[in-house]
Amino acid sequence: MEANGKKQLIVGILAHVDAGKTTLSESMLYVSGSIRKQGRVDHQNAFLDTYELERARGITIFSKQAVFSWKDMDITLLDTPGHVDFSAEMERTLQVLDYAILVISGADGVQGHTATLWRLLKRYQIPVFVFINKMDQEGTNREVILEELKKRLGNGCVDFIRISTSGQGDEEWFEELAMCQDELLEEYLGTGQIKMNSVGEAIKARKVFPCYFGSALYAEGVEELMEGLREYTRSRTYPSGFGAKVYKIARDEQGNRLTYLKVTGGTLKVKDILPDIEEKVNQIRIYSGSKYETVQEVAAGRVCAAAGLNNTYPGQGIGGEEGLDMFILEPVLTYQVQLPPECDVHRMLQNLRQLEEEEPQLHIVWEEQLGEIHAQLMGEVQTEILKSIILERFGVCVEFGTGNIVYKETIEGSAEGVGHFEPLRHYAEVHLLLEEGEQGQGLQFAADCSEDMLDRNWQRLILTHLEEKEHRGVLTGSGITDMKITLIAGRAHLKHTEGGDFRQATYRAVRQGLKKAKSVLLEPYYEFRLEVPSENIGRAMSDIQKMYGSFEQPEMDGELSILTGTVPVSTMRGYQTELLSYTGGRGRMFCSLKGYMPCHNAEEVIEQIGYDSEADAENPTGSVFCAHGAGFVVRWNKVEEYMHVESPLRLQVSKQEEQLYEPPVSVSRIELTQEELDAIYRRTPDPVRRKQSNGPVTIKGAEKGKPDGKWEEREKEKKTREEYLLVDGYNIIFAWEELKELAEVNIEGARDKLMDILCNYQGYRKCTVILVFDAYKVEGNLGEIQKYHNIIVVYTKEAETADQYIEKTVRNMGRKYDVTVATSDALEQIIIMGQGAQRLSAAGLKEEVELMLKEIRSEYLGRPAEDRNYLFDYLTEDLAKEMESVRLGGKKKF
Repeated sequence: MEANGKKQLIVGILAHVDAGKTTLSESMLYVSGSIRKQGRVDHQNAFLDTYELERARGITIFSKQAVFSWKDMDITLLDTPGHVDFSAEMERTLQVLDYAILVISGADGVQGHTATLWRLLKRYQIPVFVFINKMDQEGTNREVILEELKKRLGNGCVDFIRISTSGQGDEEWFEELAMCQDELLEEYLGTGQIKMNSVGEAIKARKVFPCYFGSALYAEGVEELMEGLREYTRSRTYPSGFGAKVYKIARDEQGNRLTYLKVTGGTLKVKDILPDIEEKVNQIRIYSGSKYETVQEVAAGRVCAAAGLNNTYPGQGIGGEEGLDMFILEPVLTYQVQLPPECDVHRMLQNLRQLEEEEPQLHIVWEEQLGEIHAQLMGEVQTEILKSIILERFGVCVEFGTGNIVYKETIEGSAEGVGHFEPLRHYAEVHLLLEEGEQGQGLQFAADCSEDMLDRNWQRLILTHLEEKEHRGVLTGSGITDMKITLIAGRAHLKHTEGGDFRQATYRAVRQGLKKAKSVLLEPYYEFRLEVPSENIGRAMSDIQKMYGSFEQPEMDGELSILTGTVPVSTMRGYQTELLSYTGGRGRMFCSLKGYMPCHNAEEVIEQIGYDSEADAENPTGSVFCAHGAGFVVRWNKVEEYMHVESPLRLQVSKQEEQLYEPPVSVSRIELTQEELDAIYRRTPDPVRRKQSNGPVTIKGAEKGKPDGKWEEREKEKKTREEYLLVDGYNIIFAWEELKELAEVNIEGARDKLMDILCNYQGYRKCTVILVFDAYKVEGNLGEIQKYHNIIVVYTKEAETADQYIEKTVRNMGRKYDVTVATSDALEQIIIMGQGAQRLSAAGLKEEVELMLKEIRSEYLGRPAEDRNYLFDYLTEDLAKEMESVRLGGKKKF
């Protein structure tokens, strides 16, 4: 995108740790004139190392940005972490890059993490410039390094220093370029040369990867690299409609929440209300290092930090931009967070949730049965950094237990899962097809169900329930992955089905399908590269075999032997120390996460974990049916005998499989009391507000339903029913700008003002208004319901949110009365619609209130003006006669 005649680029710098990535960033800023003095990482004065821990440790922990100009080009430079423990932060940045600079140490060559970065850049289809750093060190050889680059990264790696120093390409250089792409070859054969514009297009298409050699510390080769960016990069064209991609959440020194995003369409302006999330942008900041400037708007193609948004998350797409919910790099170790005795565990859990917003891969989990907090981390360095951050931000000194491997589960083949939930006055049935997926694809959800069988709204609700939580496998209780789950059938009841019923049926259908399928336990694997003296290669190969790994044929590189392959993370932990010991310090090991593969010792792990899928009350495998006015539980292996919808699949199961998966167990007929039913709902976790799906969600075969013959009768009945308006108080307060500003000063004042507004609204609309405020954080709070003038105000009890109270109330009232719920919580809107209520957004309620005031004002101003007021004009007919009698002397005066 061109702005003011200048090319606009977002460029990221990536590297293996200690390759000199931050030093190159510093050098580019210095050469461009943006900073007067080039800082150094070892001197703890680098411009982009703004965090104290980064300066102390000499590593980049959080991605940073700097803005500078080079001739007719404006560059936003994003410096990313190089240490493998913080690679998730790096990967999130890739979403917004136009081009990337991959820094490689000339002394070390292509290391293990470098190969991982290369694969990620390919996945995100980002054009790459390569800078080979530290060429001032002894023993570095340009030809040898370039040969390694071609071998490890691809033949598209071409030396561009030659053309930048000579000013024009020679015949050998053109021939090397021509071999990178068919179009370049045709142009070269036809004209004997290749135009620079063609080279730029080939770079953009990831067919050519320009390589520059130099020393970032001494600014050698840096100007040539920047000239290459100016000459060979191409600007993107963005749509006019607004779109944005969120890549980072952070907080400033005052604790303000910042959403870092790239505008991918239209223009972002201060006070804009963003589509989908319905939140207002209060401030826009353009950061450069630790400093920033505020601007009123940002055009497409630039990145910024927006303040005022509370429900954003990394990977989120806003407006016309699609979201990204699955990232390649994820933690493989889980740690128990050990708190000091005096620490409030619930408050600490809330604090860690705040950190999870900034680092979603932490996966903070509250293990209720153990009373423990668990977090997923990449390694020991990240645990040390996290301890420091918690101490600095929250004043609590925590420790982490021994890291345990994060296992996952998938299935082989396919299976149909059935979930039924039918206690008295409830009804839902769901049929799901679980299918084996490709390695690394995560979870994909789809619907292939006729609307004649199940209404479209119910189908969408089921897909929401599939996405809203991490479903546990039946072998170890680990999360499931690499699977496609398709809704193929279902049934609702016209009178008794409620939103929560489908949540229960959906969860049970997933678990029942997993019980029927052949489950496979997965564990994380490293992709490794070992460089050892030739005399130690036999020992290295033997060690890898003992660790249940596999490797390719060893390669010779002078006095060193190189071994590459894959190995389980669990068996290779701690091997670095052993390697240094038996090689006398001459051996080197490079590891990068390859992904999840079948566990090498599955039976041992399953026995050690000792998970009982039948005893997991929060994740039931059976279903609930109804007979003689009472609900009873049916075990998973007998559900098909009781299900109401005929299976759309005709699976042929052999006798051997029937014996394996359907043991002769009698049906458990456990009648459910109302208290037990309430307990089921309490155990079921509330849906999270952001999607966690790892793949596309589609609905096929949708046809618009037609009203039946009783539609007019039902509509007539609705008009005569009593109207109720349920209002989510704090949701409205923080959605209305004037109330939000007041709440920042005095939350009680904001509550009182909203209550007065709704009193006026009730007097005009004549409906019953119930205003609900969250009070679930108040310890020991029993809840309170009070009358405020002509409306009802509810403060929820401890551990009960306003969403939960509203959902429960709608469930009880939705079939008897006309109920409308005012909230901008998208998920809550879906649930209340499924329970028969109407929805009204915060903006919609505000519009109705303003319309009410306008009409009242209009009625008052529209009355005919009168010069005099007469007492008799305002008296009732009887009283007027009485007063007239007095006036005429018929009665005595008062």
